[in-house]
Amino acid sequence: MAAPVDTQRLGTYTDMSAFAGLRSAAQKDSKAALPVVAKQFESIFTQMMLKSMRDASSALGDDIMGSQAGNAYRDMFDHQLSLTLSQGRGIGIADMLIRQLGGSAASPTAASTDPFAGVTGDASTVASVSSPSDQQSGLMDSLERMIGNAGRAVGEGADAVAGAVGKLSVSSPEEFVQKLAPHAIEAAKKLGVSVRALLAQAALETGWGKHMPAQGHTSSFNMFGIKAGSSWDGKRVNVPTLEYEDGVAVRRKDSFRAYDSPSDSFKDYADMVSSSPRYASAVGRGDDVAGFAHALVKGGYATDPSYARKLTDIANGPIMKQALAALKQIAAEL
Repeated sequence: MAAPVDTQRLGTYTDMSAFAGLRSAAQKDSKAALPVVAKQFESIFTQMMLKSMRDASSALGDDIMGSQAGNAYRDMFDHQLSLTLSQGRGIGIADMLIRQLGGSAASPTAASTDPFAGVTGDASTVASVSSPSDQQSGLMDSLERMIGNAGRAVGEGADAVAGAVGKLSVSSPEEFVQKLAPHAIEAAKKLGVSVRALLAQAALETGWGKHMPAQGHTSSFNMFGIKAGSSWDGKRVNVPTLEYEDGVAVRRKDSFRAYDSPSDSFKDYADMVSSSPRYASAVGRGDDVAGFAHALVKGGYATDPSYARKLTDIANGPIMKQALAALKQIAAEL
C-alpha cells in the first residue's frame, strides 16, 4: 500500500523535498495521488495568474515596492498564497481536473470547514463526456468559468495569509498607505470624509502600522484603537495603554477590539462613527481634516488633548503626501 502524501509539507513552497514523496506515491498508486497533483497544478495556474496581475499593475507606473528586495518578498508571498489557495477548495480547477481525468472530486462535506469552501466552480458545468475532442472543449469551457472566481479567491486568500501571519507587515509609510488605501477609500465614502483623514488617524493610532494592540504574537488588526466595551461581543485583546486624565498621561491596561483583518477594522470603524450620535458632527466633513479631527475629540474619541493636532499634522505632512503621490493608480480617488 502506498504511503500517504504529506499534503501539509506540500503546502509550503520552500519544502522541495516533499515532491519526492509525491513522485513515489504517484508511481505506486497514481489514482490516489491524483488529487494532490491536481492541487499542485491549480497552485501553478494561480501563480501564473498572480504574475500576470503583477505585470499589468507594474505597467501603470513606478511601484513603491519595486526594489529588488521588495520584489523578491512579493514573489515569495505570491508563491505561498497560490499554495494556500489550492490546499483548500481553491478556485475549482483541481476538482475539475480530477473529474476530467477519471478521479473523484473532493467531498464538499469533508471540505466544509475550509476557509475557501465557498470559493469554487459550479460542479454542474463539469459534465462527463465521451470523446477526446469533447473532453478538451469541456475542459476549456470549465477553465473559463473557474477564472471568473479567481479574483475573489485571491482576495480572500490574501486575507487568510495575513491572518495566519498575525500582523500587518509594513516597512514604510508608503507601504502602509498602499496596503490600507483600498479599505480607507470604502470607509471614507461611507462617512463622507477625506481618505487622507482616515489614513492619518490609522497612522496615528498604530505608528504607521508598527504598534497595534496584540496578544502574544497575534495582532488585533485594530487600526483605530477602538476599545472593547460591554456591548462588544467579538474578539478582544488586553494590553497596556496610555490615557490622559486631567491632562496627565496615565499608563493602564485596557481591552481593545480584535479583528481578522485590517479590512474588518475599517468597516467596524465606519459603522461605529456613522451610527453614533457622539460623532454626528464628524460625518460629512469632506476634505476638512481638521474639522473631522476636532469633531472626533469633541465626541470623546480620544483623551489626548493634542489628538486633533497630531492627526491633522500627519494628514497634511510631507510623509503622507509622499506616500499618496506614490499611488498613481488610485490618485483620482484620493
